[in-house]
Amino acid sequence: MNDSEINEMRVAIADVDGTYKTLLESTKAIPWKIDWETKKFGYIGPQIEELLGWTQESWLTATDWIDRIHGDDREKTANFCISQSIDGVDHEADYRALKADGSFVWIRDVVHVVRKNGETTELVGFMFDISERKKMEEELHSLNRKLEALALQDGLTGVANRRLFDQTLKTEWFRSQRDCQPLSLVVIDIDYFKQYNDRYGHIQGDECLIRIAHALSNIPLRSTDLFARYGGEEFVLLLPKADLNSAIDIAEKCRTTILNLAVPHVTSKASDVVTISLGVASATPVPDSKPASLLVEADRMLYQAKELGRNRIVSK
Repeated sequence: MNDSEINEMRVAIADVDGTYKTLLESTKAIPWKIDWETKKFGYIGPQIEELLGWTQESWLTATDWIDRIHGDDREKTANFCISQSIDGVDHEADYRALKADGSFVWIRDVVHVVRKNGETTELVGFMFDISERKKMEEELHSLNRKLEALALQDGLTGVANRRLFDQTLKTEWFRSQRDCQPLSLVVIDIDYFKQYNDRYGHIQGDECLIRIAHALSNIPLRSTDLFARYGGEEFVLLLPKADLNSAIDIAEKCRTTILNLAVPHVTSKASDVVTISLGVASATPVPDSKPASLLVEADRMLYQAKELGRNRIVSK
């Protein structure tokens, strides 16, 4: 509805007993008028009963309007509309209106404040049913949330991806610095995974990655911990407020969990089943330190684990 149409309807409401009444009562927009001094409805369109179930005659005062706003929206909506009306400011408000049967619909109230000698004398406005619009907006928001989640999820294994890990590492690093708390990182690599792919094929290799990711993600962790696929056959486990010993304990659970899966790997030099090597590092960040330093140290520990024969944990 454009400005000229709204202005026409404002004129019409101002004289609801005149020639515009039939027009007003044939539109989907529900017109209404309230006397500001008495707070009584001077008029409300009969369409209100079809939309909300409350009879036209039951809308006596502004209190009826307030009482028929959803409880979660009532105070905010009423306070906003009252303050704007006192200040003489035309306004709009979206809220859930209660129906007579207990359900609700989304309403947009467009309010024009009538003033005389600098004082508010009347409110005239229109109620619009915007339930379909709200439904479409919610569906769009839901889709956007799903897309955002997918952007932070590894496409093959379904666990968090490197992008989410990088973001979380920065966040937790500065939080640990602020709180003077340790932050630990476990870097995990599947032993001789290239040889696994060469022996069993890339499809079987993908299945192996999925099994490893699923098993590691099911190890009991705190809600603040993050397990992610870093890339290729490498995974990471970020552990806020966990010291080195706690991180080593969790790393050992990871190692034994994968060993107990007993996924055959005949070309591995570490075992006849799939195993993992793990590097563990822990730090309490100091000012001017960089989050990447923790990753560098954990990666260096992983390299040593590989050099020492794999299927093991090295930490510092």
